[in-house]
Amino acid sequence: MIRSKDEYLFYLEADRVALNRQRKRPKLFGDEIWRFQRLLRTVEFYENCRTSLFWKPFLVYYSIMFRLFGLLLGYTIPQHVFGPGLAITSVGTIVVNSCVRVGENCRLHVCVNIGSRAGTDTEAPQIGNNVCIGPGAVLFGQISIADNITIGANAVVTRSFTEEGILIAGAPAKKIECNGSVPAVKTP
Repeated sequence: MIRSKDEYLFYLEADRVALNRQRKRPKLFGDEIWRFQRLLRTVEFYENCRTSLFWKPFLVYYSIMFRLFGLLLGYTIPQHVFGPGLAITSVGTIVVNSCVRVGENCRLHVCVNIGSRAGTDTEAPQIGNNVCIGPGAVLFGQISIADNITIGANAVVTRSFTEEGILIAGAPAKKIECNGSVPAVKTP
């Protein structure tokens, strides 16, 4: 969670590195995903650190822009869910519950759904650091995913995986490989 301007700048830099961008700021056209992630971090910063009435118009403006970019790109991603180093790989449907907690350096692909168990809003996954979630993966329920795990394409994860450094895939998901299955992730 962003609690200071220094943390805000750290999150922005970590996201830039995770997205493998060379420029300090997004281009006017062609960097919509990066612009969305910057808006996500900006809204988090203004919600947590700029609480006086003077900053409310800025929060409202950035919140509206964040929602519009989310609609444009197909993302339903709430604030305060992802740690630094988030990398969204492409435009398309991504839905995340607001009770989900994800660690550092998460990589999300298209058509990912991370949600709560049916009938409740609070029983949502807790995901560790350096996790890569493949296209079409679905994670739901009160589960825990350890660090350095790769979740394969179209996996349906309904139970916890506490062993680090493995590849899980299938419906329902099960362990496929270990040692070396996780792609290298640059730590900011």
